Amino acid sequence: MLIFAGLGNPGPKYARNRHNIGFMCVDRIAEDHGFGPWKARFQGRVSEGRLGQEKVLLLKPDTFMNLSGQAVGEAMRFYKADPGDVTVLHDEIDLAPGKVRVKQGGGHAGHNGLRSIHQHIGPEYARVRLGVGHPGRKEAVPGYVLHDFAKADEGWLDDVIRGVSDGAAYLAEGDGGRFQNAVAQRTAPPRSSKSAAKTPAPAAERAPEEDTRSAMQKLLDRFK
Repeated sequence: MLIFAGLGNPGPKYARNRHNIGFMCVDRIAEDHGFGPWKARFQGRVSEGRLGQEKVLLLKPDTFMNLSGQAVGEAMRFYKADPGDVTVLHDEIDLAPGKVRVKQGGGHAGHNGLRSIHQHIGPEYARVRLGVGHPGRKEAVPGYVLHDFAKADEGWLDDVIRGVSDGAAYLAEGDGGRFQNAVAQRTAPPRSSKSAAKTPAPAAERAPEEDTRSAMQKLLDRFK
């Protein structure tokens, strides 16, 4: 069993917060890929299904962000899974809005949800880093991530969420490259060659008309 844990805070108050983009992504995966109904389990809510050939548990911790590791650790121990079977989808302030990156292992970079997961299962799990941008000042970060996405963000946000769902089966296979390509097809689709502006071909120059004047007429015309 693979575990895809989307991070966020429970309850309608936080539903559209930047901190909750992980919840948004696993909700979309469940909807698009025919997962089972959400049930209360492992100090969170879970939904089971398949992505390609892999059986996957989607998990949204109900412990609030700072204690996310409790739910992730409990689910991992129940299924006797390894940290390498866990993928965490989370907001990332060090990436520009709309950017998505996959990472295996590493530090928590001050993210409270990842810090808690580190404490419970160690650092050797995979992460899907979902860029939400940075407010510009360190002291502004808590308020920024606990604030709703702006209306201007709705376009790229929907593309990212749909792209993550499109590539979810590749993520389950461990193919981060194809997963990121699937996201890019939504967030930065290639331009059609038909839509490229074409430079009009220059008009053909008119051939000079044949001069039918006599030699004498040409000479007289020069002195007019």
